[in-house]
Amino acid sequence: MKKFLKEDLWRHAFALVICFFVLFPIYLVFLSALSPTGSLQVTSFIPKTISFRNFHMLFSSPTIPYLVWMKNSIMIAGTVAILSVVIGAASAFAFSRLRFKGKKQGLQLLLLVQMFPAILSLSAVYVIMERVYSFAPRIGLGTQPGLLLVYMGGAMGVNIWLLKGFVDSIPLELDEAARVDGASAVQTYWLIFVPLAAPVLAVVSLLSFIGTFNEFILARLFLVDMHARTIAVGLQGFISGQYASNWGPFAAGSIIASIPLVAIFLSLQKYIISGLTAGSVKG
Repeated sequence: MKKFLKEDLWRHAFALVICFFVLFPIYLVFLSALSPTGSLQVTSFIPKTISFRNFHMLFSSPTIPYLVWMKNSIMIAGTVAILSVVIGAASAFAFSRLRFKGKKQGLQLLLLVQMFPAILSLSAVYVIMERVYSFAPRIGLGTQPGLLLVYMGGAMGVNIWLLKGFVDSIPLELDEAARVDGASAVQTYWLIFVPLAAPVLAVVSLLSFIGTFNEFILARLFLVDMHARTIAVGLQGFISGQYASNWGPFAAGSIIASIPLVAIFLSLQKYIISGLTAGSVKG
């Protein structure tokens, strides 16, 4: 009995420590956002004064296009999420069900590319998009469509492999039955694969949206114009000063920017749980 009580005590203590390290940084961000000084130096665990000056600064200052940054981030992340699901699902179905020359080599190439960190290709991507800008300025370096193309290229490998694993778990008998009924490969894809893969497609779209929304390195490299920046690049300007850092507006902007992510996660929660736990399909 004492042994079980001791194990429960250690388990609860470990859970409290984990919760502290997870929740305390979030609580510190809220304290900084509501602090009138906007400093990260907390003198009291419970704030004595609460001010919304940092939130007001984001929407009232003419030099801070915060809503434009939010719109850019949502548009870019949403486009990447939709296109990555559409292209990734079609590619995964082709690699799993269709027979064509170079299928095995293509899968191996996708897996090989994913073994290298994306930061290794940063200089090459910069040079390529700089050359693209010379003959196609609208999709070259410093443009949002150019950044969108780079995001799409980096997300395809992981999404195709993730979706292919799910397609492989779908029984071939469903395809054979559809073929006997006269369905083509396109009809099999739309009528069988897409409805069954809806939970996994929701997971892929959510991961693509969150990853693109929070991405900073490529966005900082591509987007120089103030009104073309994403929320991550725009907020970084508050804390990039050499002698001054406005942590208050930065924390307030981070809190507001997290609202779309939380809303999308809660709305897709049912599909996310089904997609992450789907290991097999019963016909």
